[in-house]
Amino acid sequence: MPKDRFRFQQFTILQDRCLMKVGTDGVLLGAWTPVEGAKTILDIGTGTGLIALMLAQRAPGALIHAVELDAPSAEQAAENATASPWGDRVSVIPQGIQEYALHATTRYDLIVSNPPFFYGGLKSPRAERNRVRHAETLTFGELLKTVAHLLAPTGRFCVILPQAEGTAFQQIALSFGLFHTRIREVCGRSGKPVERLLLQFERESRPVLREPLLSIYDETPGIWTEAFNALTGGYYL
Repeated sequence: MPKDRFRFQQFTILQDRCLMKVGTDGVLLGAWTPVEGAKTILDIGTGTGLIALMLAQRAPGALIHAVELDAPSAEQAAENATASPWGDRVSVIPQGIQEYALHATTRYDLIVSNPPFFYGGLKSPRAERNRVRHAETLTFGELLKTVAHLLAPTGRFCVILPQAEGTAFQQIALSFGLFHTRIREVCGRSGKPVERLLLQFERESRPVLREPLLSIYDETPGIWTEAFNALTGGYYL
């Protein structure tokens, strides 16, 4: 395997013991997020390190801090980083972002997050899955507060959320001085409802760049669209 390519077949093998497998949301965010000019990157809630490693691959020379509250996931993320070609640039920090933000001195050129997004509703009997999917340990307000504190003046913050939560998130972000400047809607198949929003925020308000709707699958079940393959195909075996 070339040293500049770390695809998901090996990454999935490394995750055999972890709680969170490689998911489409993380792949989308890791591939869509712009890395140009980013020398310092923060991944909030890195899970097992998927997005952090994708960004390390895409941003040569960037230093990446990957924060994760869940101890088993943080341990797995550290193992995945060590096994990758970019382990010297990826630091996994096993604590909550709220605690980390209290003493962090770095201001980041790029912050990314695939955050928990369910408020209330039925919960899994598995406590670790609740922490992943339910916004119990990190509300949208707390996330945006830490982003506003840690983001460099000209930095970018990118996030992926379900359509309804993403719309609400944009409004909450305004109260923290963060303006959404780029958006891409994602649906499972052409003609189906929008399921996810890829969102970019900056400190300066500017006209929003609205990218074309991204459909993941074409009319043939299980077959990716050309657009999805162009965005993410380089990371799959």
